[in-house]
Amino acid sequence: MPLPNEEQIILREMAHNWAQRDTPVRAFRDMRDGDHPNGFSDATFKSVANMGWTGALISEDYGGSDVGYMGFGAVVEELGRMLVAAPLLGSAVGTVAALTLVGSDTQKSTWLPGIAAGDVIGALAIDESNRYAPAKIGMRAEAKDGGYVLSGDKRLVHEGGAANVLIVAARTSGVDAADDGVTLFVVPADSAGISRERRQLIDSRGYADIRFDQVVVDAADVLGTVGEGRTVLTQVTDRVSAMIAVEAFGLAVQAFETTLEYLKTRVQFGQVIGTFQALQHRCAKMFTDIQLARPCVENALHALDQNDANASAAVSLAKATVNDLVHLISREMIQLHGGIGMTDAHDAGFYIKRARVLEGAFGTTGYHRERYARLSGV
Repeated sequence: MPLPNEEQIILREMAHNWAQRDTPVRAFRDMRDGDHPNGFSDATFKSVANMGWTGALISEDYGGSDVGYMGFGAVVEELGRMLVAAPLLGSAVGTVAALTLVGSDTQKSTWLPGIAAGDVIGALAIDESNRYAPAKIGMRAEAKDGGYVLSGDKRLVHEGGAANVLIVAARTSGVDAADDGVTLFVVPADSAGISRERRQLIDSRGYADIRFDQVVVDAADVLGTVGEGRTVLTQVTDRVSAMIAVEAFGLAVQAFETTLEYLKTRVQFGQVIGTFQALQHRCAKMFTDIQLARPCVENALHALDQNDANASAAVSLAKATVNDLVHLISREMIQLHGGIGMTDAHDAGFYIKRARVLEGAFGTTGYHRERYARLSGV
C-alpha cells in the first residue's frame, strides 16, 4: 500500500484548515439548534461544493476532479473530526458510484455535473426496514408499457429529505431475498407518486422514509442491466461503507485528542488527572487502537482505487475495526470527562451520538465481521 501522494497531502491540509476555520464543532451546534430540516446548513454545503468536494469522485468529463478514494478519504476524515454535516455519503459517494459504475452516457451527463457543482443531491434508496439489510429487497418494479411502475417503501434514506435524485433498488423478478432479480433505477425525487417523511436520529442529521406509490419510470431510467443490480449494489455500498469508516475514524481521532488535552489540564485531588497511571493505560489503549485502525482504513480505500478483487473484504475489515474503535473512544470521552461530558454544553455528546449512528450505518460490527469471515473463507 503506497504512502499518501502530494495531492492527497494537500487535500488533507485544505480540508483540515477549512474545517477548523469555517466549520468547527460550534457550527454543528448552530445547525442543530437552527431551522435546518434536512440536517445540514445550506451555507456549509455550498462551501463544501465550492471546495470541489462534491465532485471529488466524479470524472473531469463531468465537472469533477476524480481524486480517488484515498484522496477523498483524506477530506472526509478531516470533516469527520469537526462533525461537519453535509450530504456527501449518499450523494458524492453513493449516487456518484452508481452512476459512474453502470450509468449510461445520458444518465451521467444528466446528473453528475449537477452533483459536482452542488446543485443536485443524490440519495440511495435501498433499505426497507430500520436496519441495514441490502439482501432483502422486496419493493416491486412491474414492467408496464415499455417502462416500470415502482411501488414500496424505503426506510431511513441518508440525505433522503434533501435529495433531487434517488438511486432505487427494486425487484423486477424473483423472491425478496434472491440474489438475482434486483434492478437499480435512477428516479427524480419529484416524480409523481413519491412522498417523503423526514426523520432525525440522535446525530441530528437528515434522513427520510420514502414511499413509492405507483411511480412510473422509463426504461431509460434503468441503471445498468435489468435483474443484475445486486453486484452493482454491493460495489456501491462498499464505497459508502468505506467512507463511513473514514468519517468515524476521523471522529475517533478528534475525540481522543480532545480527551487527552482535558486529562492534561483537569486537576483533581491536587493533581493533574492525566498523571494517574490507570488513566494513562486507558489512553495508551486508545492510541494503540488508532494506530491499528488507520492501515485498515487506508487499505480499504486503496483497494477501491485499484478495483482490487478483495476490496469488499478490505472494506468490511475496515468498517468492523473502526466501529470498535469509535465505540470505545466515544465512550471513554464521556467517562474521562466526567460529569461535564454528560452535559449538552460540552461537545462530547455530539461525538458519541454521531459515533453510534455511524456504527450501525451500512452494516453493524457483527454484520461486517461475519461478512469479512465469509469473504475470506474463514
